[in-house]
Amino acid sequence: MEIKFYLISLLIPIGLLLNSCTKIEYHEVENPSYLRVFNNLNYDVNLGDKNLLVPYLTMLIDPVFDEEGIPIQAAIVGDFLDKRIRYAAPYPTHSAGSTKRNNPEYPGKENVLVGPILNGFDLSSWAQIPAGAHRIVFYFRPVNDIPFFELTPELKQQVAMEGTIDLKEREIYTLHIVQKDFKTKENGLLLRKENFQNIPFSDSLVYVNFYNMSSKGFLESEARKPQGLITLRDGIKDEMNVYLSLYPEETKLFNSKTAIPDYYARYLQTMYRNTELATVSPYFNFPLFADRSKKISTNMLQNVTFLAPGLNFMDIGVGGNMMPKGLASHLTFFGLNELVTVPGNINSARFPSMIINTHSGIYNPKSFPAINTIEVVNGEAYLTTIQRKFDPPTYK
Repeated sequence: MEIKFYLISLLIPIGLLLNSCTKIEYHEVENPSYLRVFNNLNYDVNLGDKNLLVPYLTMLIDPVFDEEGIPIQAAIVGDFLDKRIRYAAPYPTHSAGSTKRNNPEYPGKENVLVGPILNGFDLSSWAQIPAGAHRIVFYFRPVNDIPFFELTPELKQQVAMEGTIDLKEREIYTLHIVQKDFKTKENGLLLRKENFQNIPFSDSLVYVNFYNMSSKGFLESEARKPQGLITLRDGIKDEMNVYLSLYPEETKLFNSKTAIPDYYARYLQTMYRNTELATVSPYFNFPLFADRSKKISTNMLQNVTFLAPGLNFMDIGVGGNMMPKGLASHLTFFGLNELVTVPGNINSARFPSMIINTHSGIYNPKSFPAINTIEVVNGEAYLTTIQRKFDPPTYK
């Protein structure tokens, strides 16, 4: 198999200065597919986990090995792959001023050829990968600034998981590294072939779908994180009903009286834990301007509630009763208003809005609907937002 490298970096010294600039030459990928990778191994390592490795990874696609089985090069390298962050924004996570090597996703900070605008969707958070079958291997690596291939041989042999992925031309894929079993620490790969680019989404509706990719046995474990607004700490049960409520931006307390009419506790679906089949979940929608007092921009609040079957909103109470672990969780999505009160004293987390507000045309800001994915992994929830093409700003 011929191995091609798609990125060349040349450092050009400038006079007697100590600084240098980097020239990136991108080579066209023939018959590309589009790949995005998330490291969902979000566990913490403590003194009691002597055999558990820190989930800091290197991704090698089509690696080449020496006679001792140690990787010496690869067609594509995604190094310093850290745990994913809770919000995957609708644009690449490049950070020119950052000195940290850790990457919250692939391609993320990597300077590689990314996807185009496809059917109106911005694929700049996906890397272009040659279509076809590829061997992919993830290695545990030390948390330092040394590139993977410069590590000592003994540090390049800790395989986290491996497999073969088959990518079709001009298709969009999201690859998840997951822990399938919390007790045995078995890891696995979920390659999801996305379909949002083929769905005739309305320009006036916001879309969202849901996944529970938690480990088997996490809910029953005692490894939950401390309570707080940045975590679901307890996780959720394997089967949960999903509800959506919408509120005006000035809302400070969530209940049926403060919700936007017809958008309190709307049942969407029953969600099941799954770390085996990477099928696309159905998308649900709500109007961009469900708050009819808004016309150009909105900071309408969105609230997603997960409830175990058999429970209802009266069970969790307006004031918030403590619930047994895993039976109820709230996710709150806000615009500019961060002073909201999370409904109920139960598992909860806060996120940016599922609506994109940005300067477009003569309006600053203007609201645009987005395509959103919410994924629950053990004691955390994650939001990924995909934006559609919109007009650039116009300045007077």
